[in-house]
Amino acid sequence: MFKLIFESVPNRMNRKDFIKALALLPLSAAAMKLQDLRKVTDTFQNTSLMPVWFIGHGNPMNVIQDNPFTRKLMEMGKSVTEKPNAILVVSAHWLTMRNTFVTVTPKPETIYDFGGFPEEMYQIKYPAPGAPEMAREVKNMVKSIEIQEDDHWGLDHGSWTVLKHMFPEADIPVFQMSIDYSKPPQFHYDLARELMALRRKGVLIIGSGNIVHNLRRADFHNTEKPYD
Repeated sequence: MFKLIFESVPNRMNRKDFIKALALLPLSAAAMKLQDLRKVTDTFQNTSLMPVWFIGHGNPMNVIQDNPFTRKLMEMGKSVTEKPNAILVVSAHWLTMRNTFVTVTPKPETIYDFGGFPEEMYQIKYPAPGAPEMAREVKNMVKSIEIQEDDHWGLDHGSWTVLKHMFPEADIPVFQMSIDYSKPPQFHYDLARELMALRRKGVLIIGSGNIVHNLRRADFHNTEKPYD
């Protein structure tokens, strides 16, 4: 029974402190129902409400630049006074069809999903650990669909080019959720509502994309007339 309880204790809590907390319970703990003990551990999981941010990440070159945008990213990172247990990134650069995935990779690789940029860009690493336990918690939390596990995808540039400025130490576990490109906007809105509880478990949620993208069709010479 106590093995089961210990598995539900969050990583940020020292297990010695957990034992001290149990000492405050009645000595007849053996008679206490398991569900009552779980109520105790549930209170340890709650944290202050973590932010949800949408970031128009822009040109990947921002990762090696010092400009108003990157300085704002640094400011946002410093504004988080309580260190997150994990960061969930929903990136516009991980699109899947007919399924939604979460990464369960313990050590996600830095993905260079772009081309034609300076060699310096391809030397940058963002070695944040993964968060497989939290990713599987998301699987259990979402009831409307069956979330799938992925152990190949790393951190695409929708993640690491902004996290590099926000949390340069790369010491917070990061995992990603894919966007099912076959689903309508309402599907994603409803899915997001099911993810709200993560904010009370110390998970900072970031949506990373932009309103427009398709740079191949952009006319950088015509600066007067906006594209349709």
